[in-house]
Amino acid sequence: MMNVSSLGDYGSYGSNAVGRGGMSGASDSPSVENIELPGAKAKKEAERKERLGIKDPNQECQTCKNRKYKDGSDEMVSFKSPAHISPESAASAVRSHEQEHVTNAYSKAATGNGKVVSATVSIHTSICPECGRSYVSGGTTDTQIKYYDEENPYQKDLKAADHEKYAGMNLDYAV
Repeated sequence: MMNVSSLGDYGSYGSNAVGRGGMSGASDSPSVENIELPGAKAKKEAERKERLGIKDPNQECQTCKNRKYKDGSDEMVSFKSPAHISPESAASAVRSHEQEHVTNAYSKAATGNGKVVSATVSIHTSICPECGRSYVSGGTTDTQIKYYDEENPYQKDLKAADHEKYAGMNLDYAV
């Protein structure tokens, strides 16, 4: 059945469509020419998709079937050895993997007297060259950690200079 909402009540709907009134060009009783065999519509659709180069979205292509994910960092996280992830679950697997990097940054900062200033996760997508489907191709995590070193003489001098600079800057008193 065609989508008649885009055609409105004007114009011809074709020989095998059902209209909502208007000019249909066919009589109320179906003729032999208007009847379609059960498998013919599916066959025509398959031929049209093949002509246009459209693959069946229910079938997984070889490129998607053989795609593997591997972590390239020096941290102890998942995907150290290449592993296949289905395209449907790749997004959640990559997100959870990148979250491992963020968790490691917070652990590293906590053990080294530091503070995580920022943690940014980017999820990357690509288009499969064989089937044309969009898929999650990987991720990147960028973290910045600020470490406090109270034993450093330069840090001590900076703290003393800041004290002289800001001491008495804000004063609250009642009049």
